[in-house]
Amino acid sequence: MSWMMVYVGLAFAGLVVLSVCAVKVGLAVRGLGRELRRTRARLQPEQEAFARALRRLERSGE
Repeated sequence: MSWMMVYVGLAFAGLVVLSVCAVKVGLAVRGLGRELRRTRARLQPEQEAFARALRRLERSGE
């Protein structure tokens, strides 16, 4: 019976470790999403300027 308690305790400890890892991954994903939004916002004006320049070049080549 004492071995059964040890197994249950180890299983519980393993689940705690997995839960902590899952929380850390979730927080890292959230931070990555914020970084991507910030990068997109920074690059959007340059992307629009590039698209305008490309359209001008396409029109001048016709």
